[in-house]
Amino acid sequence: MAKKEFSFNEAVVEIERILKNIESGDLDVDKLSREVKHASELIRLCQQKLRTTEEEINSIFKDLV
Repeated sequence: MAKKEFSFNEAVVEIERILKNIESGDLDVDKLSREVKHASELIRLCQQKLRTTEEEINSIFKDLV
């Protein structure tokens, strides 16, 4: 199965969903492990999107000067 490509906002919503599940304490150990791994992948995705956006904005501002 192909992985879904998340937008930044979708990734944040998914991370929040995972956090709620973890905080509820209702996850079994196997599911908890998968959810934490998925959350870490989403966090890395968000970090990359933020870095890319920052670089693009800096480039735009450089062109204005």
